[in-house]
Amino acid sequence: MRNENVRTDITVIGGGLAGVCAAIAAARLGQTVALVQNRPVLGGNSSSEVRVWVCGATGHGTNRYARETGIMGELFVDNQYRNPEGNPYFWDVTVHEAVRAEPNIQLFLNTDVHEVEAEGDEDHRMIRSVTGWMMGSERRIKFESEMFLDCTGDGLVGFLAGAKYRLGREARHEYNESWAPEVEDTITLGSTLLFYTKDTGQPVTYRPPSFAKDITKTSIPLKRVIRSGDNGCAYWWIEWGGELDTVHENERIRDELWSVIYGIWDFIKNSGQFPESETMTLEWVGSVPGKREYRRFVGDYVLNQNDIIAQREFEDRVAFGGWSIDLHPPQGVYSTESGSKHLYADGIYHIPFRSLYSVNVGNLLFAGRDISATHVAFGTTRVMATCAVIGEAAGTGAALAVRHGVTPRDIAQRHLAELQQTMLRQDASIIGLSNRDEADHALRAVVGASSELRKLAVERPAEAQPLTQDIGFIIPVWPELQQLELLVDAAAATALEVELYSTGRAENYVPHKLEVSGAAPVAAGERQWIAVPLPWKPETAQNAFIVVKANAAITVYRSDMPLTGVLPFVKGDKPKVSLALEDHDIAQPVVQWRMLGKHRQPFCFRALPDTAAYTADKATDGYSRPYGGPHLWISEPLAAGAEAVLELAWPTAAVTVGEIHLTFNDDVNEDLINLHHHRTSFEIMPELARDYRLEAEIGGSWQVLHRETANRKRKRVHKLAQPVPGVSKLRLVVESTNGSPSAELCEIRVYS
Repeated sequence: MRNENVRTDITVIGGGLAGVCAAIAAARLGQTVALVQNRPVLGGNSSSEVRVWVCGATGHGTNRYARETGIMGELFVDNQYRNPEGNPYFWDVTVHEAVRAEPNIQLFLNTDVHEVEAEGDEDHRMIRSVTGWMMGSERRIKFESEMFLDCTGDGLVGFLAGAKYRLGREARHEYNESWAPEVEDTITLGSTLLFYTKDTGQPVTYRPPSFAKDITKTSIPLKRVIRSGDNGCAYWWIEWGGELDTVHENERIRDELWSVIYGIWDFIKNSGQFPESETMTLEWVGSVPGKREYRRFVGDYVLNQNDIIAQREFEDRVAFGGWSIDLHPPQGVYSTESGSKHLYADGIYHIPFRSLYSVNVGNLLFAGRDISATHVAFGTTRVMATCAVIGEAAGTGAALAVRHGVTPRDIAQRHLAELQQTMLRQDASIIGLSNRDEADHALRAVVGASSELRKLAVERPAEAQPLTQDIGFIIPVWPELQQLELLVDAAAATALEVELYSTGRAENYVPHKLEVSGAAPVAAGERQWIAVPLPWKPETAQNAFIVVKANAAITVYRSDMPLTGVLPFVKGDKPKVSLALEDHDIAQPVVQWRMLGKHRQPFCFRALPDTAAYTADKATDGYSRPYGGPHLWISEPLAAGAEAVLELAWPTAAVTVGEIHLTFNDDVNEDLINLHHHRTSFEIMPELARDYRLEAEIGGSWQVLHRETANRKRKRVHKLAQPVPGVSKLRLVVESTNGSPSAELCEIRVYS
């Protein structure tokens, strides 16, 4: 046996997406990091060992403009390009390469940490080291650091260090949570095993193993949807163990889940109810249960249900989520209730930094499903893309704590602005917080462009849609709206009725308050542009939610030309998800108004007068993603071979340029996934600039500083070999896009 010591600034224990993003974030800020993972692959529940979809704030398209950016966003977009089929092994590679690309990270796979050296009393403790055993290598490794992050999910490291934690469900009165039980208990969400099938093209006989459960003698066929072609996360409901200790009885839970899977397959293959399964076989069955819940640590703040639903805007917010509060019955697969129930806010919610560090262990942070949250709030924070953005926040906080030689609590109390601005500079999203980086020269520049999209319209029809139900769409309004025109057919003379709602919060995309309504007569006929007066002049730039009332005599048109900032909706009485499996409150606006996979097919309209929502100055207004408007520059549509130019000028004092940050539009409304939920029709976001160059005016002449070809990324940082002094003007020249007719840029930053 070899005994080794590893000394780094930060040790991250747990190589799921929370741990991966924490390690990368800290490493990019210059700290040395040991990333310790007890499995042979990274990715945790998303890896090829478990194969759970990476879900997050989009809620599979329920929330709008909600996809994560930062490190998780990079992984999503890279996987979309490299792995459009959703191969779980290629996803492993995507995550692994992201870690290996960081020279400041030392990666230790197959290393199970089970010893913690800590000192101090119950209320004030510090971790000195953690020790793990590297399986297959007979190496006992001691990790010493200034900061430790428990991203293990189960919270073993924090537990061994004496960190305060909760397990199970809090009583309703403790946080006044309507979804909490009357009396506290130790019930958690259960674990799940998944399976994959394939069609062999020839008859396959299935003889079940002796331990396969006869599911006809259970409630499973009555309360769960079973289809022969489903596999992967379609069977998320094969869940059990919520009434047990999901850690100490992990082996028992796995065996029970195996019996259910092989029993379900027996039912599919041999019941006679699924003749299409004759040529199908089991290709893969999981052996590592995907755990949902165990310990939740106590931080300086405990996130709760009311914070989620109220979308509380914490001063120390550092991450966001948007998945529903998604709770499952304790009996899991054997429950006679629905497999899950869901409660949504009207949009995304915020997560405070105070929930990411221990209340009593001074150098311990945590990220993932073990953060400081109640059981009910955990029902939404637990999904992996949300865990990942929490990980980036915790890793950033740990790096700054090392840099300043302070505790995470000191970061929250004395260095909060630095933490938040550092995250924004790295393209991690803190919704509603703007760039106030004093070192960014772009904030003091005069901004102009070769052209700006001023006409807010979608005019090219592609698909007729009868107005048999209310439709809606979001448009940005600034500085005012006077009139809306819609392209319609009318079977008979009638009236077109339209309502305009404000959305309440800037991060929401639901009708909140009726601001104005209008109507216009429509004569019988086809392809008519009907003008409806809708005068509205908001005090600040914001979105309008337009509702067109159902009318059986009218047909509207969808286009095949998407426009950033414009989203179409259809109002339904039932959510898209299967009511046989899930219990949704259909009165929730974000669930009632659905995009139904047609988010890139807006309704044809014209808004008058011209808009200022896409002007050049939006690239330096401090926001790099939609928030009460699109917050980006869009050029006029470009003719073949034409270029679009965004220019920054410093007329009174030239600047030194050493580093240029560009954030292109990768459409954070587009729901991306790592595995087999769906795939986009394109492998690169069309709105991203493809070929571009950066030029500087020095002494009256233009010089090319950098040229990029075949770009497919959102955030690009171009560090010049030598800083260039005396720059009076800087311009981005977009030569081509990845398919969009216009150049689009969310943000430009310039540093010396």
